[in-house]
Amino acid sequence: MKSGMWPKVLARRLGVEYPILLAPMAGGPGTPDLVAAVSEAGALGSFGAGYLSAEAIRRAISDIRARTRRPFAVNLFVPDPIPRTPGQAELAAANAPLDLIRKELGLDAPAGLGSFPSFAEQLAIVKEEHVPVFSFTFGALAADEVSSLHQSGITVLGTATTVQEARTLEASGVDVIVAQGSEAGGHRGTFAVPPERALIGTLALVPQVCDAVKVPVVAAGGIMDGRGLVAAFALGAAAAQMGTAFLACLESGAHQLQKQALLTPQDDDATRLTRAFSGRLARGFGNRFMVDVERAGAILPYPHQAALTNDIRQAAARQGRAEFLSMWAGQGAPLAVAKGAGELVRDLVEQAERVVKALR
Repeated sequence: MKSGMWPKVLARRLGVEYPILLAPMAGGPGTPDLVAAVSEAGALGSFGAGYLSAEAIRRAISDIRARTRRPFAVNLFVPDPIPRTPGQAELAAANAPLDLIRKELGLDAPAGLGSFPSFAEQLAIVKEEHVPVFSFTFGALAADEVSSLHQSGITVLGTATTVQEARTLEASGVDVIVAQGSEAGGHRGTFAVPPERALIGTLALVPQVCDAVKVPVVAAGGIMDGRGLVAAFALGAAAAQMGTAFLACLESGAHQLQKQALLTPQDDDATRLTRAFSGRLARGFGNRFMVDVERAGAILPYPHQAALTNDIRQAAARQGRAEFLSMWAGQGAPLAVAKGAGELVRDLVEQAERVVKALR
C-alpha cells in the first residue's frame, strides 16, 4: 500500500512505517527473534513478558536491542487482586482431573501452587530500560503509574474488550487503546465485567470504541491478512494488532505441534474459549485437556489454576502431547501461513494495497 494510504498518526507516534502491531504472545511464541523481525520490517514488534522474572525481561530486552534498533513494545499482565489461597478440599478437587493427566505423563503430584513474578519488579525494568512502547492487559493501571511511564518517555497502550473498559483506560491517561475482539487468540483482556459478558466481535467493538474515546484505537482479533487490515482501518482503527497470523512464522517460538495445528485444515469451530489451563478465559485449539478439566468442574481462579497446571504444560511440550498443550490461537487460524516474519509483513502491505485498488 502506498504510504499515503496508511493511517499515519499512530504510526508516526510509534516510530514505525506501517500501523501493524505484533500481538504480544507470552509463554514462548513471542521470541526476541520474532519481535525484532517484525520491527525490522517496518511494523511494531511486541514482546509478551507477563510470565518472566524482572531479570529475564531485562535479558529479553537486551536480546531484542541486539537484533534491531527500531521501536518495539513490551507487554505485561496487570495483576488482579490475588484470590485467597484455596483450601485443601478445593485444591484436591482441582487436582483430581490433573493427577490423572500427570499419571499419563509420568509426573509426580506438585508440591504446591508455586508463585508468579512481581508485577512491580517487572514494571520497574520496563522503566529502567526506557522501552519505547509499553502495553498491558488484564486490567487498568492507576493514573500515577501511567504518568510515571510517560516520564520515562514510554508510549502506553492498554487493552479493552468493552466500551466501558476503553473509557476507563482513557481516563487513566493511556496513549492508545487496543480493542480486543472475541475472535482473538489467547487470554481475554477483560477486567470490568465477567469475560463471558465481553465477547464482542472486532467488527462491532472497534467502531464503538473509536466513537467513545479520543485516543487512537488499535483493532485486534481475527485480523490475518491485507483484507483484515483494510477492514480495521475502515472501522476507524489507527492500527491493527495481529498475533495468530505470526504464530506459524519461522521466528515464532510456538511449539511445533501448535504450528502443525495452524497449518492443518480445521473445522470452523477449531478454537474455543476455556478456563481449564489458567483459570482465566482464553481462546485456543480445543483438546482433551480442556474437555477433561471442564468436565470435572473444579477450576481454580487465575493465577492459581495456571500455577497448578504449569508442570503438565511443560511436560506435554517436552513429550509432544498436543492433547495436553495450551495451544492459543484465534478464530482466523485457518488463514495462517508459514514464512519469515519480515516476509509476512511485506505480504500484508502488498495484500492491503491490492484490496484498496480493487475497491476503487
